[in-house]
Amino acid sequence: MNNTIQIPSRDVLKAQAKRLRSDLATKGQSMSHAQALETIAHQWGARDWNTLSARASNIHPGWSPGQRVAGRYLGHPFDGEIKAARQQANGFWALTLRFDEAVDVVTSPLFSSFRRQVNTTLNAEGHSPQKTSDGQPHMVLYPA
Repeated sequence: MNNTIQIPSRDVLKAQAKRLRSDLATKGQSMSHAQALETIAHQWGARDWNTLSARASNIHPGWSPGQRVAGRYLGHPFDGEIKAARQQANGFWALTLRFDEAVDVVTSPLFSSFRRQVNTTLNAEGHSPQKTSDGQPHMVLYPA
């Protein structure tokens, strides 16, 4: 296995296996959960699931579609769900978030602009590298 590639967390790997089973089921093919885990392990270059699981990153639980989250977006608290998640290089994540209730992204008392869904990039701590003019991360996210 190539040790220069950061392996995602077990939760992310298990979510990949679950999506694999679901995708196959829509095509009329069945696969056990254990078979899906072994397939994911092989795709990551490990000989089996136990080997991959032992090497999985535990720095962060990872983000996965359907996961409930809470946080702050441009200083406004929210609860929501991850609609899409993709691990990027250097521990960053590209996420699409769907808020339970629309968030007003404007601080002006003269008008409002509400967002129900946003795309964001987060580091391993769940903070966006982009910051507001007062130095606060645009997005701060944690599992709900």
